Amino acid sequence: MDKMRNIAVIVGSLRKDSINRKVANVLIELAPAGLKLGIVEIGQLPIYNQDSDEDPPSEWTVFRDRIKATDGVLFVTPEYNRSVPAVLKNALDVGSRPYGKSAWSGKPTAVVSASPGVIGGFGANHHLRQSLVFLNAPAMAQPEAYIGGADKLFDADGKLTNDSTRKFLQDFMQAYAAWIAANAKS
Repeated sequence: MDKMRNIAVIVGSLRKDSINRKVANVLIELAPAGLKLGIVEIGQLPIYNQDSDEDPPSEWTVFRDRIKATDGVLFVTPEYNRSVPAVLKNALDVGSRPYGKSAWSGKPTAVVSASPGVIGGFGANHHLRQSLVFLNAPAMAQPEAYIGGADKLFDADGKLTNDSTRKFLQDFMQAYAAWIAANAKS
């Protein structure tokens, strides 16, 4: 990869001790040369309301500009009720508006879901992918990343202790780097 690519990492959990933020931090640590990952916070975004499109809250404008300035987006999310958390759906809505000016359009994406449950957030992962299709944000198809039993993978300091999961996430990041190289706008 010749050019440094800036990647926004969106974490779908606001919890202080979020498993998904821990996973995101591991992904940032494992990013191959050529990718610069940084978490873009979404908890401060006012709930999307189309009435505010004429005079958008400053938080919306800052968020949209940050996403537009990236070469791709990596989503790391838990599953709530077989879908994505409301805060993540709100971020998708804020970034996609006003109509015709979506910050997501053309951004190569990937989705990682992590959960204490055995299916690793499968429902949220696929529900998010469904939204990304509509947003014209091509999602990496393979490898898929569902991290089940994720609450048992970290020590008290939030460090990943499972070597096979580390290897999987490292391979995932290599695949994502190739996805970015193949799909990012020059």
